[in-house]
Amino acid sequence: YGVPSSCNMSSVLRVALCQTPVGRDKAANVQNALRHISTAAKAGAHLVVLPECFQTPYGTKYFPEYAEEVPAGDTCQAMSKAAAQLGITLVAGSIAERHNGQVFNTSCVWGPDGSLLGRYRKMHLFRLNTELLKFDESETLTAGDTLQTFDCQGLKVGMGICFDLRFAEHAMAYTRLGCNVLVDPGAFNLVTGPVHWKMHARARAVDTQSYVLMCSPSADLDAEYIAYGHSLVVDPWGEVLVEAEGDEGIIYADISADRVADVRRQLPIESGRRRDLDDVLFTRGNAGNA
Repeated sequence: YGVPSSCNMSSVLRVALCQTPVGRDKAANVQNALRHISTAAKAGAHLVVLPECFQTPYGTKYFPEYAEEVPAGDTCQAMSKAAAQLGITLVAGSIAERHNGQVFNTSCVWGPDGSLLGRYRKMHLFRLNTELLKFDESETLTAGDTLQTFDCQGLKVGMGICFDLRFAEHAMAYTRLGCNVLVDPGAFNLVTGPVHWKMHARARAVDTQSYVLMCSPSADLDAEYIAYGHSLVVDPWGEVLVEAEGDEGIIYADISADRVADVRRQLPIESGRRRDLDDVLFTRGNAGNA
């Protein structure tokens, strides 16, 4: 199944996605995340990813209450210290960030020396209006407006958060920046998750011919907002390499720039892309009449 791989995977990066539960005790959430990070590092992971809102209950009323400054807040300091002690690159899911009177849904990535490699503020705020669930992040959050990339052992990673994954243009922007991995901590729910979570992850992987890493909180059926779980890693051909269930745990995958190059060579989508038609494709009112 899938495109044959002719690469030797000579430079492999082991990634770990930590699917942790999230309760109302922020300190307990952080300590549990730290335990998972340590376990993942001891298992050989060099890139470790946490879920969206890994220390904050997912709810608009909680975001301002749990918000911290970046990088001065206690959570950031704990993540920085863990990355340095373990010598890993850590995508610390996301937290509610307080900045200049606004609150953002922010993902921070910490380098093996504990330095802040990048900060990404969620661009597309989640809105849902169904009979089963209504939610609007914009009630208390402000949208970000800047892409963020970082390098990790020969791979270039583009950052997103959850709802961003629904927008193909967001992922494609990272392709133009030279990324071959997309990492999206997310917290889909039991309404959208079973239908859209894996589908969007695979679609963005195929769109960009990149790895896609989606890390969710574990499913807590007693929570006000129930996360779907099912953290997963998708390869550049759209194959799901590994997928969790709903329970707490860690999943691992080995990824490689060689695999990305192999897929892009065998199916050269980018070289066939009509950049000269951007005005036609993206400008309103440009359609001709039959």
